[in-house]
Amino acid sequence: MFLIVYGLIFRSRRASLLALLVIWICSMPSVSNKLVNILENDFQLTAIEKVEKADAVVVLSGMVRAVQGTDGLIYEWGEASDRIFAGIELIKANKAPTLILTRGLLPWSVGIPEGEFLSLEAQRRGINELNIKLTKAVENTEQEAAAIKELLEGSTNKIILVTSAFHMPRAIKVFRAKGIDVIPYAVDFRYSLSKATPMDYLPDADALKDTSFFVREMIGRLYYSIKY
Repeated sequence: MFLIVYGLIFRSRRASLLALLVIWICSMPSVSNKLVNILENDFQLTAIEKVEKADAVVVLSGMVRAVQGTDGLIYEWGEASDRIFAGIELIKANKAPTLILTRGLLPWSVGIPEGEFLSLEAQRRGINELNIKLTKAVENTEQEAAAIKELLEGSTNKIILVTSAFHMPRAIKVFRAKGIDVIPYAVDFRYSLSKATPMDYLPDADALKDTSFFVREMIGRLYYSIKY
């Protein structure tokens, strides 16, 4: 963006061409897919029967959006909905007695905290309300970890942490910094296994979004690496 503005202000053809080249590269699915793989390649999807037992299954927020319906707000699933479904399956497989959900609520969010909706969904899918715990309202991963630490009783610190594969490295760092023993269970893998086609080298809006997503996640990891 800086190069584009610079090129327009100073009428620099070289800067403008360089800016277009950078945007083209960042918009190529062949590039963005590799960047997503970098975020996820520390983890693989694990069969539930191979997961170690723990004191609780923790599902992090970030999978629901509120939209306006004819009779009020309706909650729809986002890309990361695998998180709650995996958490429910882990509880049903007796990997832990308690399902902990976070009341994720960003400052600009509307409607109820996400964990409250997820709790109702878990109950609808067969999880007893007595086996579900909710944190206080939280806005980010660090607040989620602190709130979950408050819920864990006594020496009960071993959890199965369920979140998206791209988010898992950052989440593990924060939770372990809070003194919580983490068994990672990564879901919501976004790296696409597919054969290359000529379309992979043409600009694509979704690919540019994925590249931007990669940059934001790496900034988040850097921040927590410095902090912890």
